[in-house]
Amino acid sequence: MKVALIGAGKTGGKVAELHSDTIAFDEKNPPTLEALKSCDVVISFLPGPAFLNYIDLLIESKLPVVTGSTGFDWPIDIQKRLKTANVKWINAHNFSLGMNIAKSMIEYLGKAQELFDDIEFKIHDIHHVHKKDAPSGTALSWQDWLGQKAEITAERTGEVVGYHHVEMITPVEKIKLTHEALDRGIFAQGALWAANKILTDNSIEMGLTHFSDVVKKHLNI
Repeated sequence: MKVALIGAGKTGGKVAELHSDTIAFDEKNPPTLEALKSCDVVISFLPGPAFLNYIDLLIESKLPVVTGSTGFDWPIDIQKRLKTANVKWINAHNFSLGMNIAKSMIEYLGKAQELFDDIEFKIHDIHHVHKKDAPSGTALSWQDWLGQKAEITAERTGEVVGYHHVEMITPVEKIKLTHEALDRGIFAQGALWAANKILTDNSIEMGLTHFSDVVKKHLNI
């Protein structure tokens, strides 16, 4: 599997460390249609606004794409364009496989609303000072998975790789679910797992598919 890596920052750099057959592209060596032809799959960890600039090129390349770019809104016609081009893309705010196991727990926690009259939910994320978006894309995903309104707070400090927790609070009890990334390699491992999956799993449909749906289907949950 030959990987075209676009965005060789801290997380992208881990992809190159873990997978030797990787060609890294950056501002000094931008991807071209000709260069991408030698690769099997694209992995992008570009900041969202920068990733938007490459969407046309990536669609034209016809390569499957795995992207962890955040901090942007997808074009409203992206699903139609990908299906028309007959290509598969997988996206995620967080490529941690453990995080995507936590997704099922969070969805279950959200159902507690049916049991209590007085209940509130709080989500908090902590990341390194270099992360631009706050709250994180993952924190926003947690609220979606929860299916309930939640107070979301964010903190940027030091070199924290990634920390999230959600609290369910009632007047008489509290449940707290936490996920902490201990090494940035978990995101690279997940992206490489997704890249292999998108190349080998014929059940993944053309168009844009969320990583959590791929993991959930793989685990049959």
